[in-house]
Amino acid sequence: MELIDIVDENNKLTGQVEERTLAHKKSLWHRHVSSWIMNKKGEILLQKRSANKPRNPSKWAKTGGHVDSGEDVKYAILREVKEEIGIDIPREQIEALEIQKSKDPNNKYFVYNFLFMIDYNIEDYILQKEEVAEVKYVTIEEMELAKKNNDTNYTFCNWKDEDFYREIKLLKNKRKQILGE
Repeated sequence: MELIDIVDENNKLTGQVEERTLAHKKSLWHRHVSSWIMNKKGEILLQKRSANKPRNPSKWAKTGGHVDSGEDVKYAILREVKEEIGIDIPREQIEALEIQKSKDPNNKYFVYNFLFMIDYNIEDYILQKEEVAEVKYVTIEEMELAKKNNDTNYTFCNWKDEDFYREIKLLKNKRKQILGE
């Protein structure tokens, strides 16, 4: 059983703790973490969700998950990355790029978005098979093309355009910094 802290509509802890699936059923505000992982070539790591996942099975997504009850968001993202793809993120990189409030009345959450710079090869990742089927690197332009083509194999193709392109802009700015474009 996975317990999560409930927050109010302003992202303040309420003191209430719920089982994750019940929090979703009751449409209670809670916290998520997610991360874009970029290599030194400016490519983005995507993970293919396991076929047995109840939400978005077998779809390509970024790494992330729920914040457990009593857990700090910075620890949560380190835990999620380690559990799902088996790598350690340097602690000096732990800083949220943004906190986004969901607009879905049936799935109320605040997501803390991170961007990590790493230099791992695909074979370096150790996948948690219950969560992740495979990983791959893609260019930002390939992500934009998938969105343009409404490719249902990618979770971000279901995002609102404003959310997708805001995050793409953040990724392009970071890529520009690291590659000196």
